[in-house]
Amino acid sequence: MYQKMGGWSVFVSCCAWAILLLALFGDSLASAPEFDPYRVLGVSKHASLTEIKKMYKKLAREWHPDKNKSPGAEDMFIKITKSYEILSNEERRANYDRFGQMDENQNFARPPQGFRQYHDSFYFDESFFHFPRTSRDFTESKHLLHYNQYMNEVLPDSFKRPYLIKITSEWCFTCIHIEPVWKDTVLELEPLGVGIGVVDIGYERQLANHLGAHRTPSILGLVNGKVTFFHYSVVREHLRQFVESLLPQRLVEKVTDSNYLEFLNSWHEENKPRVIMFDIASNVPLLYKLTAFAYKDYVRFGYVDMGLTETSKVVQRFNINTYAPTMLLFKENTEKPADVIQARGMKKQILDEFVSNNRFLLVPRLVNQKLFDELCPVKQFHRRRKYCVLLVTGEGEQFVSVNEAFFDFASSNTKEVLRFAYVDQRQQQPLCDTLLKKDDTTPPQVIILERRSTSGRVLYRTVTGGWNGSDDDKHRLHEQLELLQRDPSYLTHDAMLPELNNEFASVSLIEDTRHNSLKN
Repeated sequence: MYQKMGGWSVFVSCCAWAILLLALFGDSLASAPEFDPYRVLGVSKHASLTEIKKMYKKLAREWHPDKNKSPGAEDMFIKITKSYEILSNEERRANYDRFGQMDENQNFARPPQGFRQYHDSFYFDESFFHFPRTSRDFTESKHLLHYNQYMNEVLPDSFKRPYLIKITSEWCFTCIHIEPVWKDTVLELEPLGVGIGVVDIGYERQLANHLGAHRTPSILGLVNGKVTFFHYSVVREHLRQFVESLLPQRLVEKVTDSNYLEFLNSWHEENKPRVIMFDIASNVPLLYKLTAFAYKDYVRFGYVDMGLTETSKVVQRFNINTYAPTMLLFKENTEKPADVIQARGMKKQILDEFVSNNRFLLVPRLVNQKLFDELCPVKQFHRRRKYCVLLVTGEGEQFVSVNEAFFDFASSNTKEVLRFAYVDQRQQQPLCDTLLKKDDTTPPQVIILERRSTSGRVLYRTVTGGWNGSDDDKHRLHEQLELLQRDPSYLTHDAMLPELNNEFASVSLIEDTRHNSLKN
């Protein structure tokens, strides 16, 4: 009897406690909203995983706090995300369907640390969101980079143009927030010549790690193989300024009445044609800077702001019309441009063709192997022959007249198969010794050669009678070039040429050091 009464007393005691708890918390429990992940996502209990994913994508974009500024957006986004976490997992979904609950804490109220803390500590790792790429916008898909493509194509190309690269993932919700600005920036900069890249960190983690990018979204720039991260607010103007800041400082020289002659006459020292752009704008257009960067190894670029009083003489000197941007290209003759273009809307293709077609002087000096390779390409059997007419000469008064005579001869040439160049014996001693030893001659001397292999093999012949620049010399050279056109076997000597010295190597090193110090 005692045991029965004891059990009954325990039961009564428990009931009393239950009543007390209901009295204390009944209101709050009754008011607690029932959490239904199906209702939150707006799908039926029989919805497929594909349908659930589709609705989650739609709602997540709609309610993401970085995009939706309404007061309840943060709480709603958390509920949407938690609902997807339940319904996208077979075990959790089955558990909810059977028992109406999950195996985790169901407190979906706003975390005390705020949404950003929740976002950082939750499961927004891209490995969770491996959805098909088919949903990605086509304009973005064409810019996607993979590791080998970056190493073999983009990295070498960065020495000719800057790259703007976005690090993203398919379910980086902050990336959605910056997407409109990114697209507008791409539409503006890509036609100008800026390279665009997109790295999906979920699929290309190796490339992201190589770039040092461990967060999404990130934006970085790439120039001359060097990576620089963008650390400012994502607006078009900031991104444009960022790209400009990546370029070397002295790509384009400001030309005025006081320095235009010096600018034009320095072609001899740098062995490059000169291009001057005339426009009414205080800042050099980005398109022009990008063109200057692309062709920096071939051409020197200058800019004349026609709105300044200190440029009136140079504008008048070359009779420039001010109604549209004008570009003059000068070679050895600094009195008269070798080519001119004028257009209201300068396009990249126009500038590329204009500069590319004029990237060599009429008679450039062979200063490195790269120039020799481009100016005198190796013979291809499926292409028409190209011959290099080379003057071996030197510096000093005794060579001035013979050099000028060779230039006059080259200026009158109309045959595309002939390329004219000269070489300074003191700067390229091994090359000159190889070409002159067969006939035991000394400079000045003209040599006609045809390159037969990239390893250095050439067929060549020294022009009979030497070269003093007389009319007779010009006549003989003309006859022997005509003979060569009819009979390629005219080139009787065979030799292996050494690689040319890089005459500007020390200058490039000094410029790179100066540029790096300015950057730092």
